This record gives sequence, C-alpha cells and structure tokens, in this order.
Amino acid sequence: MNKLHDWPEPVIRVQSLSESGLKSIPERYIKPATDRPSLNVEEDPSNMDVNIPIIDLTGLSEDGNNLPQSTMDQISLACREWGFFQVVNHGVCPGFMDQVRETWRSFFHLPMEMKQVYANSPKTYEGYGSRLGIEKGAILDWSDYYYLHYLPLTLKDYNKWPAPPDSCREVIDEYGKELVKLGGRIMKVLSISLGLKEDRLQNAFGGDNFGACLRVNFYPKCPQPELALGLSSHSDPGGLTLLLTDHQVPGLQVRKDDKWITVKPAPHAFIVNIGDQIQ
Repeated sequence: MNKLHDWPEPVIRVQSLSESGLKSIPERYIKPATDRPSLNVEEDPSNMDVNIPIIDLTGLSEDGNNLPQSTMDQISLACREWGFFQVVNHGVCPGFMDQVRETWRSFFHLPMEMKQVYANSPKTYEGYGSRLGIEKGAILDWSDYYYLHYLPLTLKDYNKWPAPPDSCREVIDEYGKELVKLGGRIMKVLSISLGLKEDRLQNAFGGDNFGACLRVNFYPKCPQPELALGLSSHSDPGGLTLLLTDHQVPGLQVRKDDKWITVKPAPHAFIVNIGDQIQ
C-alpha cells in the first residue's frame, strides 16, 4: 500500500523523454481519439479569425476604478459569453513579465539533478512535477510543471522555492505581489459588474486571508503532437486565474459554442479565466 507521500509508480520527466531523441511517444501519453488535438485549422476555417476579447484596463488602479462604462460593459459581456478575456495596460511592467518568463525557462533548462532537488509529492504537490493525480496507469499529459503556494503565508514554504537560477526566488515573490494586486482590482470590477459592492467577491474568498498559488507549465517538444495533449481539457477550480503565456508555445484553446477556439495572445497581456467558484 502506498504512503501518502509516494507516487504509485515511477515518475518520468517528460523533458527527459523529449530530449532522448525518441521518434514515437510512449503509450502512456497517447490520448483517446476523441480527446486528441486537431492540428489542421482548415477543418474549421470559421474559427481562424475568432479570439477571446482583449480589454484595455487603462484607468484601473489600486486607488480606484476609473474605467469607462464601455470597458465595464466589455468585461461583463466577456464573462457572460466566454468566461475568458485578455487584459492589456494592466499595470504590470512588460519588461518584468519577460523576466518572469525567462527565469522559469532557465529553470527548466537546468541539469536534471538540480531540478530534482525540488521534486514534488502527492502530499502537497508543491515543487517540480510531471504528472497530475495519483491514479496508477492513468494516461498522462505531455508536460512538466512547477507548483507553489503563495498565500496564505501559513502555506508558504520557501524550501520548495527554487534557488537556481539566480534571483529566481526574488522574481517569484515580486511576481506574486504584482498578480495579487491585479487580481484584487479585477475582482472589484467583477463585483461592480454584478451590481454588488466592490469588495463583495474579495470578501467571499476570505478578504485579506484569501489563497493564491502559482503553477508554471513546461511543454517539451513532442515527436507526435497529433496524439498527445500538453494539458488535458479542464476547468479551473478556484475563483480567478491570471495566465502569462509564452509566444513560443502556442496552443491554448478555450471551449465556446461546442467548438475549441485557439487563443491568440496579445503582446504582454494576461489571460483572465473565470474559475468554477465564481462561475
């Protein structure tokens, strides 16, 4: 019988598989035919020019909401019709966003023995991982990841924060602060758009004692991308997700009107995802 802190079978790093030069992926990563990605855009050309809404947040700050009513209406409509939208002019420095992305890219390209120091377990999932769930024999996603608790402070474990590359911990901490601020501003806007007091949603999630976590997904090159998924279809269980994309790794799709729409990220935008709890 497995203990709580053990995986039910050996963990294989997808990055190691990718870099081994294999020509075909192991059976464990082959998705059922109904779940496989469609890589041929010609199958549905009507989706080629469709994108989730892009919304300019100029005027939204910690001190107050000075967004035009037209922008508030755009956010409300995006939440109702999509559950997703992109935000630009959101207050997070574009140069810092690039630094965050490159810091994590550097981590995943460290030697394996350095990354293994931060390997995670089913006990908390914090750290460097390569699988979701603990079911033996499950079909796996073609990705590695890193998961951290950021808030509340009682769950913050700096032993799981990677020290290499240089300044990684400082970058993670500053990034967390910036996104907590941005998330709080967006929560106020969502509350107002629902006709509620601006602090209603924030208070529903614990006020100043809410939870926040960070997950970084790494998608190594796949020799048979038509058979695999980097991340299986899912909804986010929390209240709000802010996603920083990598323009070198396209492929994020959202479901609308029974169709999968490939997201086209705007430069230095965050993608906002309304999670299960708010939905």
